[in-house]
Amino acid sequence: MLNGRSLADLSVVHGWLHVLLLTAAGIGLLGLLLLRRTRGWWTRSLPLAVLITLAVLALGWAVLQVTKPWPDALPVPVFVSAGSGVLAVTLLPLGWRRQRWVVHVLAPAAALLAVLGAAVGVDTVYGSFPTVGTALQLPPYDTVSATQVLDRASRGATARPAPQPLSQSWHPPADLRSTGAVFQADIPATRSGFVARSAWIYVPPAYLAGDPPPLPLLVLIGGQPGGPRDWLDGGQLAQRMDAWAAAHRGLAPVVVMPDALGSTTGNPMCLDSALGRADTYLSQDVPAWAESTLHVDPDSAHWAVGGFSFGGTCALQLAVAHPDVFPTFFDASGQLGPTLGDRARTVAAAFHGDDAAYTAHDPLAVLPTRSWPGSAGYLVVGAQDRSYEPQARTVVAAARAAGLSVTFLELPGAHDWSVCTGGFERAMPWMATRMGLTP
Repeated sequence: MLNGRSLADLSVVHGWLHVLLLTAAGIGLLGLLLLRRTRGWWTRSLPLAVLITLAVLALGWAVLQVTKPWPDALPVPVFVSAGSGVLAVTLLPLGWRRQRWVVHVLAPAAALLAVLGAAVGVDTVYGSFPTVGTALQLPPYDTVSATQVLDRASRGATARPAPQPLSQSWHPPADLRSTGAVFQADIPATRSGFVARSAWIYVPPAYLAGDPPPLPLLVLIGGQPGGPRDWLDGGQLAQRMDAWAAAHRGLAPVVVMPDALGSTTGNPMCLDSALGRADTYLSQDVPAWAESTLHVDPDSAHWAVGGFSFGGTCALQLAVAHPDVFPTFFDASGQLGPTLGDRARTVAAAFHGDDAAYTAHDPLAVLPTRSWPGSAGYLVVGAQDRSYEPQARTVVAAARAAGLSVTFLELPGAHDWSVCTGGFERAMPWMATRMGLTP
């Protein structure tokens, strides 16, 4: 029998529930198509429903082209899935009249199943909500109240007593927890004034011990559109960190997942610009809060920043702009640099048309202008990601040409969380060594 937690952990993008949902959606759409068997249904109503669906999709595409709420084009499977949902909603009223009561009961259920299937189809492309729990936005795995963790950290942390990895100096207590904890907290925008949503924070089992060691800080940023919870949902971050900690005597980084957008579809591009001071928030406010509030190693040599898609681009930008704060970065499926879709639009919106100001924030333009003795990056991208794969290769070439140490990994897949998490798991041993956790 499934309990509440195992039910929440069921995958909606793979496995039997995924197949069941898509099958039910297909049956629901087929049922709506067969609502009427008259000649007029097939020659007038059904063609009209198809035309309405195509018109809605075309209008949606046009709006996206004009408004550019995010810089990336939507892949064809997303439009196909969305189209099936629109078609179901359109068919429902066209086949409603002069039907028996049983049809009036079953038809809305069929439309609901078709719309649900459309949502599952879209989610399958990106993997942003891979489980029942994430799709319903239930409390994330390992969630506790903030006070349970923050009360422990009020004394702050001190630097490590010896220049050796924590795994060699840390002696876990006998009653060490098997899992870490996740909680929400507001990070004040003291210097930036950036209007941010609440951040999510993960702390490993070692952090919750009676005498925790000073742990490294990892800042992770999600995609756009999105929010601070992205890494907990699509990235299943808490589960992955717990697994890492279980294999390393409870040790793992403290992970802060701040809001880099300001709103779900906002795009300040992790810059200080006319769109907001997101750079100052991420490079100053967030680390200052972590140092003063959490039990983290104050030595920024043990700090890192990472992200997926928009977040990967941010990680690159922050590492290039602030190598003293983030000497280690993880870039999963990021772009060449900050963008609102094209350079002209970006320069106009963020820098009032000042191209030189944009260039000063362009990581590929900044890389050749300085040396990078303490910095290193890990880039991962999907082999089938036609847009981001060539961009990743360009970034790697530019970074290496500038003398920056970079590891590059290409995995099977497209622009989705499975590529990001697969790369993250492979990058963790490298990051752990860079962050002073392991030799």
